[in-house]
This record gives sequence, structure tokens and C-alpha cells, in this order.
Amino acid sequence: MTLKALLLYGYGINCENESKYAIEKSGGRADILHLNKVLGNPKVLEDYNMLMIPGGFSFGDDISSGKVFGNKMKFRLREPLEQFVKADKLVLGICNGFQVMVKMGLLPEPDFSQKVSLIGNDSGHFEDRWVILKANRASPCIFTKGLEYTLMPVRHGEGKFIPKDKATLEGLGQNNQIVFQYVDENGAIAGYPYNPNGSVENIAGICDRSGRLFGMMPHPEAFNIVENCPYWVRGTVKEPMGLRLFRNAVEYMKDR
Repeated sequence: MTLKALLLYGYGINCENESKYAIEKSGGRADILHLNKVLGNPKVLEDYNMLMIPGGFSFGDDISSGKVFGNKMKFRLREPLEQFVKADKLVLGICNGFQVMVKMGLLPEPDFSQKVSLIGNDSGHFEDRWVILKANRASPCIFTKGLEYTLMPVRHGEGKFIPKDKATLEGLGQNNQIVFQYVDENGAIAGYPYNPNGSVENIAGICDRSGRLFGMMPHPEAFNIVENCPYWVRGTVKEPMGLRLFRNAVEYMKDR
């Protein structure tokens, strides 16, 4: 089966074109539709096996990043989204898309109840630079299969991951739903600037228990050619590692 992704845009989402490029360069197909088109015709979801919410600044980050966009989806698309998830399809949220997913309650479990959040960076300002990520090899996340470490850019003002309580955090750890963590050059958990936002336990991305729903703050779609990474001049960057996540999604669908 070919990966066929639906990319949402509108109201300030601004990474849909490079996301489409990354998916298609990885062997999948992708269409970009305004959120209003999907709200007006939810049946369009049936034509796709992956839904992606790209990064940006939806609704100017009013109230809190991703909240308004997430509420539109939660209260007008809940039943179609439940059917989408039950059909073993994929959902990916990057940066603002991750914020949308957690605030509408698709992550850490698709029960439409918010259990975690992404709030203002501890630094008090927008962070725009490259970070080092360590992947959890035991995670069920299908997007990160085979990954151990990677470089990716962050560009956000509200990326600090926090759980609503200790039990939620413990559950994420026990179920290996913590997919990515910010680390230093030695692969160790470290504070600022390695952790760009102050996330609890340096969490940069999480998945649901199935591994098919995934959200992360850094931007894999922005690492789609080697030269996008500022360290390529050192000769140590051999591939555009952001594409690995999309290739994994393509391979997953091939086996369906």
C-alpha cells in the first residue's frame, strides 16, 4: 500500500510545502488541504492513510499554541478522527502540529482528553537552532524505527513539555512512549542550551501506545537535504536524517 498523506494548513500553519516535499521525496504521496475543507467534508479523511499537522503559528498562538486549531478539530472532527485512528492509520504532528495533538487529546492517547501540554520556553524567548536528539530504541513509534541519534532544527516559543501529573509521566516512561529526548554531544541528558525549552526529562517527542500517533517539537521535514544542516561542511553529516521518519512511514504502509 502506498503512503497517502493529508496535510492540513490554514490559519498560520506554514510548513505544509516542505512537509509535502519530504513525504514525496521519501516515496509517499501527499495532498495539502485547508482545515476548513476537511471540516466541511470529513469523509475526505477516508481517502488517506496518514494525517499530518505541520508546524507554524496557527491562530497566532492565541490562548496557547495549537489550542484553537486543536479545538476546531476536537469538536468538529472527533468521530471521523476516532474512525481514522481505529483503522490503523498514521497521525503525525510537528511543532505546532504536536501542540495541536496534545491539546486536543490525540496524544499521549487518542481519548480527546488533554493530559500533557507544551508551554513557554524557560529561556523566555523563541528558540531557532539545531539540536541533538536521542531516540528510544524500545519505543513502538513506527516513525523512528532504526534511529538512535539525529540532528534536527527547532523553531518555537512554546516547546516546554509538561505532564499534568506524576502518574502521566510515569506512564509515558513505562510504556516507552517517550520517543525523543534532547541530549548533548555525548548523548547525555543536559540542560540549556541542549534542552532548548526546559522540557521535563528533556522530552522532545512522544507517541501513543500503538506507535502510530506521533508528535515532536523539532522539524524533520526541514532536514530534507544534507546541506540544510549547518554541520554538513564538517563532512560528518552523510544523509538528510529528517527523511528517515517519512521513509519509515512509507515502509510501514508498504507492509499493510
